[in-house]
Amino acid sequence: MSVTPFRWGILGAGGIAEQFTRDVLRLEDHRVVAVGSRTQVKADAFADKFAIGHRHDSYQKLVSDPDVDGVYVATHHPMHMRDTLLALNAGKPVLCEKPFAMSYDETKTMIDTARSKNLLLMEAMWARYLPHMIQIREVIKSGILGEIISVRADHGQWFVKDPKFRLFDPEFGGGALFDLGIYPVSFASMVLGTPSRITARSTKAFTGVDGQTSIILEYPSGAQAILNTTNLAATPNRALIVGSDARIEIDRTFYNPTTWRVINYKDEVIAGSDKKYVGHGLREEAIEFARCFRAGEKESPMLPLDETLSIMGTITEIANQIGLKFEKFAQ
Repeated sequence: MSVTPFRWGILGAGGIAEQFTRDVLRLEDHRVVAVGSRTQVKADAFADKFAIGHRHDSYQKLVSDPDVDGVYVATHHPMHMRDTLLALNAGKPVLCEKPFAMSYDETKTMIDTARSKNLLLMEAMWARYLPHMIQIREVIKSGILGEIISVRADHGQWFVKDPKFRLFDPEFGGGALFDLGIYPVSFASMVLGTPSRITARSTKAFTGVDGQTSIILEYPSGAQAILNTTNLAATPNRALIVGSDARIEIDRTFYNPTTWRVINYKDEVIAGSDKKYVGHGLREEAIEFARCFRAGEKESPMLPLDETLSIMGTITEIANQIGLKFEKFAQ
């Protein structure tokens, strides 16, 4: 039986919106029917690139488009709350890019609004919906690792030191933590849940945002997560889950489709995957969002809203500890 295609509206016409659209167009039961930008020129350029029929010169027009089933919010993270609320208040379900917001309070406002309007809301932490992450969760659930002792993960990328580049620009919520550190923090949450103690230290980049941040998360079980993120250098971008009986090693880049293996306490490889993945992987979050929409679900069991709130609570505490403050955001 054929499925009615899910019709996407893209809010924002930047780089991540292009990657998402390109990946979604691989899916037979999805359509990108509309894009909204702040100018008609940008909307037209994006629409021409992907043969999108509806091109709007404002976000308000996009969220009011009757042909749109759901909105993908792809603007800079300081605008995520504003743009998500715009769509929710127009009655549209929302898939919001990571980091979900700029604080715990913003996140709670977004979630409360979605729940009060009985609308689907989902965090676009795309790594959480990838096949290898689903497999890894099944391995953890099986108990083969024994008691989880520790999690280690890093995410570092090298960028040209341009003060106007978004990862260095305070006006765009720049810094390693929000854009890069969200990956290891979300990964630790997937494995261990909400930490009971958070310790963070940071060094600043040349614009005053965090250039490198190291984090220790402690849990009631005694487990620890040791995380690092930087926008000043390229790091291995690997992850490790250590249990009392076995460990999972996830290769570079751990949050992308990649290979992984389970190694027991005798250093024997007992499970894993080296399957290749075609495409970027952003389509997996689109598939899950559309599944939730069709099933009438208001959040995804793969990344529940309460966990998104917990993760942003952790990010907020880390930001407070390292003195990461933003005076204003570019609109």
